[in-house]
Amino acid sequence: MRTRSCLVTSASGALLAALLAANAFADTAPATAPSEPGNWQKHQYSFAFMGFTTTYSCDGLADKLKLLLLASGARSDAKALEGPCAQSFGRPDKFARADLTFYTLVPPAPDKGADAPAVEGTWLPVSLSARKPQDLGVGDCELVEQFRSSVLPLFTTRGVENHTTCVPHQEAGSVIDLKFEVFTAKPKGRPGHTKAVAAAP
Repeated sequence: MRTRSCLVTSASGALLAALLAANAFADTAPATAPSEPGNWQKHQYSFAFMGFTTTYSCDGLADKLKLLLLASGARSDAKALEGPCAQSFGRPDKFARADLTFYTLVPPAPDKGADAPAVEGTWLPVSLSARKPQDLGVGDCELVEQFRSSVLPLFTTRGVENHTTCVPHQEAGSVIDLKFEVFTAKPKGRPGHTKAVAAAP
């Protein structure tokens, strides 16, 4: 059985996650995508990783999950903190956990009225695969599968195409291939440039 530890220094990990997550959005995303109103919805989720191939440290798991949150369209202030773990910082833990706090954009509820200011949102394509985002590797296959089944349903998505195949106890033969459209804040930047998330209103 091959195991590996996901070790990322916390000082640079959060910054890298925010920068690299943008790569998950397809390069062909239209610069002038139509706008739709939306409201931010808060989510809190306790994530307990269960897999056979990769063993994460709790801080390493938190870094990977933040990368996936941002890549999937969560607001830029998404937080992923290591949960209660038996092992110390940076050491692989078979029962790695992380606590997630993040916001996703949802269509405005009819009964909210003016109490919930609308955010300019749009549908953007997301593609997750090995090295897209760059810090996502084949060894993260089972993590992507668990994220898809337990966390992605908290996002507003459509057209989900999942061709991810994970081979237990080995990386050979495993494939990360997850595509979908997510309703998220409309990117702000120069023409043709797409950012993963926009700042909170």
